[in-house]
Amino acid sequence: MLYFHWIAGTILALAWLSRIVDAAIGMPSVVDVSQPEWDRRVSVNSGSVIPKVSIIVPARNEEEAIEQSLTRLLELDYDNYEVIAVNDRSTDRTGAIMEAVAQNPHFSQKTREMGHPVLRVIHHRKLPPGWLGKTHAMWTATNEADGEWLLFTDADVLFRPDSLRRAMAYTEAERADHVVVFPQMIMKRPGEYMMIAFFQTMFVFGHRPWKVADPKSKDHMGVGAFNLVRRSVYEAVGTYAALRMEVLDDMKLGKVVKNAGFAQRNVFGADLISIRWAHGAMGVVNNLTKNFFAVLSFQWPRTLVSAFGLAFLNLMPFLGVWLAHGWERLPYAIALASMFAIYVGMSWRSKVPAYYFLLHPVSTALFVYTLLRSMFLTLSNDGIIWRGTKYPLEELRKGMV
Repeated sequence: MLYFHWIAGTILALAWLSRIVDAAIGMPSVVDVSQPEWDRRVSVNSGSVIPKVSIIVPARNEEEAIEQSLTRLLELDYDNYEVIAVNDRSTDRTGAIMEAVAQNPHFSQKTREMGHPVLRVIHHRKLPPGWLGKTHAMWTATNEADGEWLLFTDADVLFRPDSLRRAMAYTEAERADHVVVFPQMIMKRPGEYMMIAFFQTMFVFGHRPWKVADPKSKDHMGVGAFNLVRRSVYEAVGTYAALRMEVLDDMKLGKVVKNAGFAQRNVFGADLISIRWAHGAMGVVNNLTKNFFAVLSFQWPRTLVSAFGLAFLNLMPFLGVWLAHGWERLPYAIALASMFAIYVGMSWRSKVPAYYFLLHPVSTALFVYTLLRSMFLTLSNDGIIWRGTKYPLEELRKGMV
């Protein structure tokens, strides 16, 4: 125990300091397509039209959000696109609302201008064996789509009119095959700010967005709110049929695209797209419960180790700076300063004030709880229950990419 604080503190200081230095050097290279230079038109292709984009919107029991989401998509200022909305076995009014939006005469002019229906609705009544509802919905929609590009998004995402045009302009300039736009999180309660701040901190620590464009790195990216992929690339990696039982389908799409050697990019977009991800701190806990055990490949030993590591990495700097004595506090202080610097950096890109750093220990405890809760519920239920459907654990493990 004589050198415990020096060893523990040094490990933490190196871990956090190296990440903030890496982020400070690399993060400025991640483009922000909301900037004026990306307010441009997209070039026409060989057919003298701009590339057609098929926007895929799977939805199950989204009656509160789906009308606004679809309406925003139908107001995009891009000149060649279609929206395919999939009502995935909803038990509420989601399907009826989709149909009402599709029949709204307000959008008939855009349909005439493009020469094809801007919004098409698909209704699913049953889920075939061996599929998750969401992946099956997206796979079905892509079979009906005829765009050169596919944009996968969620039913509660809000698009600004120029969002797709800017993203496509960037895609054209970069000759990218897969582009992810980070959404702006809409937060209304202190618990949401606290939990999303922690999530973003761990995202910066665990992922390196600035390395995604590097073909030599294994860093990859996928975000359910905005996954834009070239159709030929989507087909080359096996379509969503290859991800049919993937709970983390958005990230895994990014993984298979990157591993196949295609050009992948991720960008900031300010408020080009936005989403209210959760309501309150426990809303974040509930949203992540189905995912966390999947992140760790449904392996309980790995999950327990990760829970300990998460607690050590995030709580020990706060504890150590009080429990240690004299110069032993220095490495803990360096770790805390580096952690705070990440919060400051995030505050420049998001609406989370840097002072939420002070609640970092509270959010750490809640995330450790979420991780263990995800493991316990999945094991006790022998699977996950997602939007009213149970998916057996054995099938989930077999379907992992």
